[in-house]
Amino acid sequence: MPAMRDRFTSRGQANARFVAQRGLLKAVVWGMLHVTVVDRDKLKGVKRPFVVVANHSSHLDAPLIMGALPRPMARYLAAGAAGDYFFDVWWRRGLTALFFNAFPVDRSGRNPRNVSAKTLLEHDVPVLVFPEGTRSKDGVPGHFKPGAAALSSSTGAPIVPIAIIGAHESHPRGSKWPKAGRSVAVVFGAPMRAHTDENPTEFMARVRAQVVAMHGQHSARILDPKPGKPRRAQKENK
Repeated sequence: MPAMRDRFTSRGQANARFVAQRGLLKAVVWGMLHVTVVDRDKLKGVKRPFVVVANHSSHLDAPLIMGALPRPMARYLAAGAAGDYFFDVWWRRGLTALFFNAFPVDRSGRNPRNVSAKTLLEHDVPVLVFPEGTRSKDGVPGHFKPGAAALSSSTGAPIVPIAIIGAHESHPRGSKWPKAGRSVAVVFGAPMRAHTDENPTEFMARVRAQVVAMHGQHSARILDPKPGKPRRAQKENK
């Protein structure tokens, strides 16, 4: 599939994304917010392909994940993005592809572009999926659809669970720009695989429980730090 190879696994485009993601997007987001990265050491040994699953409450979520992942894991990561919004006009389609190696997710259940997360995984391209399907209105993780779990089970790719904390408070739905100076965190969990007799719905329920647990474990520390405690711009592997 030459088009897929050029579009998603091109070294040239990966180098361009490095500049876009790390030189531009990360510089802006990390410069505006206090970003804490938690337990990144849990990703040691993760090989392509894999499925990144995270809660979703803000347009900040994908930039935070792309910036917090180790560079080798982010290099070819393809983010699922709503086809009816991010791929509806040429400039938004181009920017989404440049910054996030994005592929369209058709929320109507049809995919006329013939690109799927499963096809990408089969071509060794890791994918980022927000299983809620849309951004949370209140910042609380909602229902996780089982699609990512089915992808993991059918391809053998592990799920990397991530909890995003504080993105809703900084840049909720309806806001035009993030609130500078807010604290956010990207919390990594250990890779997960389906148990032998576990169906996708059960597996995804377990993944969601892990994301919710990580979110609950670290939220108070991130969103309400102790008075007088100095905060660094980024903390790794706490």
